[in-house]
Amino acid sequence: MANTELVAELLASIKQHHYGPDVAHVEIHGNEVLGVHLVPGLEVSSRSLPDGVAVEIRVQRGVHIKNPVHFCFGLLPNQGVQRILSHTVIEEGASARFIAHCTFPNAVDVQHRMEAEIHIGKGASLGYFERHVHGPRGGVLIVPKTKVYLEEDARYTTEFELIEGAAGTVELDYEGVCKAGATLDMKARLYGRLEDTIHIREAVRLEGEGSTGVLTSHIALKDRAQATIENEIIAEAPFARGHVDCKEIVQGEAQARAIPIVFVKDHRAHVTHEAAIGSVDSKQLETLLSRGLTEDEATDLIIKGLLS
Repeated sequence: MANTELVAELLASIKQHHYGPDVAHVEIHGNEVLGVHLVPGLEVSSRSLPDGVAVEIRVQRGVHIKNPVHFCFGLLPNQGVQRILSHTVIEEGASARFIAHCTFPNAVDVQHRMEAEIHIGKGASLGYFERHVHGPRGGVLIVPKTKVYLEEDARYTTEFELIEGAAGTVELDYEGVCKAGATLDMKARLYGRLEDTIHIREAVRLEGEGSTGVLTSHIALKDRAQATIENEIIAEAPFARGHVDCKEIVQGEAQARAIPIVFVKDHRAHVTHEAAIGSVDSKQLETLLSRGLTEDEATDLIIKGLLS
């Protein structure tokens, strides 16, 4: 299939058909970069590896990219391995928003492995939103590993969303280090079905004075899906602040485990945590059932509302 046809099919799978000329975007199918469109101040380069592709991303010092930069990572065949090594640098005083679409609509035996390292310079900021689109059968192994380093007064917000389609097996591992005055905010929203297995580890080390870390995980499970969520905040510096929020909803034979870890090394730091596991709200369920929805339809609607 020609590159243009592959790009068109990838974008169609995420309901995206074209971008304006002032919107940067990158398309990667399997281990091949198919398309790159950049805007001033943004640099993207790639090189092939024997078993994957390495991608270098840089936002130049002081540059503020107006529109979100779109990345599409995908694999259209029902089998295969996609391995991406990503290195991102947001230089001092720069800012950008990235939207990553990861699409595996036909997966039966697909692996998506991402090893990412992100450096955010002094006073710089990056927002990263990652949405996964899977088929109804699962058949996907997702292994994203990310390490984020924030310099003084830097800011990083990230959201991982997997709501549409069966999750398959997810091994998500995010880790961040914050210098003085830096802020890291991680969110994960996943819906597990069938035999899905989800393991999330989010960790942040607050090593700079006045740094802040927030870890939020909202997970819904039904059928025989299983999830283990580990959220860890280590506060080493004066006036560091952290919070862990983990909520899991279970239905059917699903199983959920929440492991919040807080470790404070300075008496002037403050870290809190909250973890809750339960079922959907019975009053909301009764209301939707009275309006003609089946129990499965009503449950899905409530869960998607909570995860949105």
